[in-house]
Amino acid sequence: MLDSILESLHVVDLPTKTNFRGVTSREVALFQGPAGWGEFSPFLEYSPKESVPWLVSAVEAALISPPTPLRDSIQVNATLPAINGDAEIAEVLSWYPGCTTVKIKVGGNLIQDLDRIGSVRTLAPDIKIRIDVNANWSVDEAFRAIGAISEIGSIEYVEQPCSTLDELRELKRKLPPTVLIAGDEVVRKASHPMELNLAGAVDIVILKVAPLGGIKRSLEIAKKHSLPTVVSSALESAVGISYGLALASATLESQYACGLATGALLRADVAASFIAQGSMKVGVVEPSTQLLASLAVSQERLDWWRGRIRDTWLAGSQQWVEREGWAW
Repeated sequence: MLDSILESLHVVDLPTKTNFRGVTSREVALFQGPAGWGEFSPFLEYSPKESVPWLVSAVEAALISPPTPLRDSIQVNATLPAINGDAEIAEVLSWYPGCTTVKIKVGGNLIQDLDRIGSVRTLAPDIKIRIDVNANWSVDEAFRAIGAISEIGSIEYVEQPCSTLDELRELKRKLPPTVLIAGDEVVRKASHPMELNLAGAVDIVILKVAPLGGIKRSLEIAKKHSLPTVVSSALESAVGISYGLALASATLESQYACGLATGALLRADVAASFIAQGSMKVGVVEPSTQLLASLAVSQERLDWWRGRIRDTWLAGSQQWVEREGWAW
């Protein structure tokens, strides 16, 4: 199977429109299998072991047709990076036509965070706001910051304010019951996410299909924890986003918009993706041959990715795929 992956491999470099958590371009590996295209795009600093579920997800996408969708479009949220200035924020929001929810990146400088949220309140007073902290606060910092942010207006939920389950549980005890906590890193970076006890710590589970190991495992995690879910992206190409949309369409409809519109942050992509009236269509994505060629990385980078895939395959992806009984 490894040889089949490497034979059809394309690696592209997708520039972003803005700095997104230090990322100004996104290298993505794509390969084609019997069921379609798979995407392997762990961030460059991830080790082979940490990248294992990402490769398993890509193999699943290439080999196994996604579940029958329960709906053909998914409501999505806008994503606002850690930028400030009304003009800059207004421009980013314009990339998300019809979206009624925005996820705002926070967790750096609190004064700047409050200014960013205040700008959104002024520019789009009716939009729902959720904040994403990426585990950057201690319990005390989170409690103070959430209190200050709540004075500007209500927030839909706070995503990963602290890093550990114990911290989230302690924070949850301190906060009013109306403040909801969504768990992202605490689930997707866990060695055994099925064994977590999220009670009293997390109200909503963020599902990211690639770092969780694919659609099948994501659905198992959702079923195990029996909490509301939000399917989100890891800044993938249109290929990876289509797999997230497939996962979202296989779950019961949620009151929460999904974080699958991050393609709007890319200056170039391997296929077109559209946001219409705040939603995205579910369906198969076929990357453009022309774009695969024009966005291709150098031979040196291609060789680096080939080595990375081999290392990740041997670090645990092969055993995982064999347990699933998948054959190419």
